Amino acid sequence: MNNKAKLMQGNEACVEGALAAGMQFYAGYPITPSTEIAEISALKLPKIGGKFIQMEDEISSMAAIIGASLAGKKSMTATSGPGFSLKQENIGYAAITEVPCVIVNVQRGGPSTGLPTSPSQGDVMQARWGTHGDHPVIALTPASVKETFDLTVKAFNYAEKYRTPVMLILDEVIGHLREKVETPNKDEAEIIDRVKPTCDPKDYNPYEVEDGDIVPRMASFGDGYRYHVTGLVHDKTGFPSNDSTIAENLVNRLMNKIGDNIDDISNFEEYVLDDADIAIIAYGSTARSAKSAIQSAREQGIKVGLFRPVTIWPFLDKQIRHLTNKIKKVIVVEMNLGQYVLEVERVANKDCEVFRYGRVNGRLITPDEILEKIKGDVLCLANC
Repeated sequence: MNNKAKLMQGNEACVEGALAAGMQFYAGYPITPSTEIAEISALKLPKIGGKFIQMEDEISSMAAIIGASLAGKKSMTATSGPGFSLKQENIGYAAITEVPCVIVNVQRGGPSTGLPTSPSQGDVMQARWGTHGDHPVIALTPASVKETFDLTVKAFNYAEKYRTPVMLILDEVIGHLREKVETPNKDEAEIIDRVKPTCDPKDYNPYEVEDGDIVPRMASFGDGYRYHVTGLVHDKTGFPSNDSTIAENLVNRLMNKIGDNIDDISNFEEYVLDDADIAIIAYGSTARSAKSAIQSAREQGIKVGLFRPVTIWPFLDKQIRHLTNKIKKVIVVEMNLGQYVLEVERVANKDCEVFRYGRVNGRLITPDEILEKIKGDVLCLANC
């Protein structure tokens, strides 16, 4: 059977990817520019025996998908900046209780209600540090409609594999863009499900690791395994503990289950970097403008390449460090006043100059503007 080709919106591709990954529950609250994700989920989930519920706000939406996931259902919610802020406390709860779930944030201009219908990439640091304490984060950001489908599947797979909340960070342009998408057949997509315990229920400890794996096996509520879930620091039984050793071991394990698997989680694109003198680092829709600017620059004899992080968190230290070791000038282009660039500067070779180009007026950064930045500030500093 041939793959199905369809003209699809980014938000629609997100839902289709979630369904392909096995989503069975969606809870959310309508908010521009992510509302289509809720609308399409409401239409399609009941047809496959899944459940959709519109909650009273974003806080309860996050709580609902945690509860559904504990009951064994692959769960997702979607929002934009203001709602993402409200979800943060429960995102922290999902992190410490190790509940797999997917949170989609279709970014818009901020702060507060800001520019509801305009694109932005202003939630990058919020995705990493929005909730409090030391906690693991996996956040993916697509640059096309097809990639939105693929990364939604991947987000569910990471959530299930590592028992953690995973964020899919779109921007408004990608959410509302329409492109041709070929969706894979059911037997072609890699689908990962959480590993369930095989022990006798009376011997089950919900946060006990075994066989050298630092991700505990997860029983579903209702399967006969009775256990305690708390946002407090807890031991292997799930019950609270004030023991400092238990606290340190728990938080370190939460971080290490992501950090130790960074190579599995790292996704990125490199475009004409082999002979480049200048590298542009950009993500999401901005990377599309950057790629077009690079093509124009190449036609004018300027050797520029693109590094596009697809995994936005954890930060791609190894790849960025390697890039800045071989290239002397890097431009980080993003629709904010400087967020991802801070991490690039942190790991960059001291001999590599890091430039920033961004804005927050709700307009997409164009290829011509990026080309002007290349020819103006960067090349002028080299030659003037």
